Amino acid sequence: MKTSIMNPSDPLQSSSTSQAESSARPLMEHVERQSLHQMMRIRDVVQEADDVLLISLEPTDGTQLGAWEPGAHVEVVLPSGLVRHYSLCGSPNDLTTYSIAVLLNESGRGGSREIHKIARSGAVLSVGPPRNNFPLQPASTYVFLAGGIGLTPILPMIAQAQKQGADWRLVYAARTRSRMGFLGALANYDENRISLRPEDETGRPDFRTELASLPEGARVYACGPAPMLEALENLFATESLKASLHLERFTGTGDIVDTSGAEFDVVLARTGVTVTVGAAQTILEAIRSVSRSTPSSSCEQGYCGTCETTVLDGLPDHRDSYLTEDEREDNDTMMICVSRCLSKRLTLDL
Repeated sequence: MKTSIMNPSDPLQSSSTSQAESSARPLMEHVERQSLHQMMRIRDVVQEADDVLLISLEPTDGTQLGAWEPGAHVEVVLPSGLVRHYSLCGSPNDLTTYSIAVLLNESGRGGSREIHKIARSGAVLSVGPPRNNFPLQPASTYVFLAGGIGLTPILPMIAQAQKQGADWRLVYAARTRSRMGFLGALANYDENRISLRPEDETGRPDFRTELASLPEGARVYACGPAPMLEALENLFATESLKASLHLERFTGTGDIVDTSGAEFDVVLARTGVTVTVGAAQTILEAIRSVSRSTPSSSCEQGYCGTCETTVLDGLPDHRDSYLTEDEREDNDTMMICVSRCLSKRLTLDL
């Protein structure tokens, strides 16, 4: 057996060790995250709206659950091994159960179909601790904009804003009234603060009008389908609005797209440009910041496949719902709108 002796005073050896540790850190964080999972039992399943199940989960060992704040989500491992992320939509004061809502998507990659199929009292799932990339920041005025299943992270925010005595209102849109869940919960609030917009009855909301008169320092929290969020981003980019915009992206089933993680570098092989992807930034966003010629994209939620990009070197952290498990294992391509990197550097054919 060959033995290596480390010399801390050797700058080359120290540098090499440091680089190796840095490269391994994202992978170690991923493994550590999985180790924090606990087994949870489905306690209740409620048909909340057309194709939407509200699922209550409780720990199998009876222990108290981890604390969380509005905007948090949990990672759920399904029996097949598929991993999905869902917003917590219950009360942060209740640490005996976590509540999630899942919209059935028959044309999706199978996650929502599987959870709808196995969702019954007593079924056991592996669930990670709450993580929050969409926290409710202090403000005296809030506007909450929710599209369909995107209401789920907004519900606890409304409760907190109400408790704090903030001025708030909600615009809740969906294709039809039958697809609007949680109407019973919303009935507990002043109806003058809530605007329900079933598209087949009222048409789509006019965000420009909704946000035009907001005071300085107001915060707008929005969660919904990609076209809705893109419209809001364009509105804030072109209008002189006094409020700040906070978004959470998700797939069409309510599966949160968690794009956060450790910082890493991406090398664009065709130009030789290297760009650093920040902890709260996607690869696509980072490329856009340094290049006028950016890859095609559409959903920016990891399910359409438009931004699929060839990987030349490095280890992708696949977070899309488009690639099959075999394709993920091959690591030949990745969706740069949501996926990250398990190594310190990634080289793409761009």
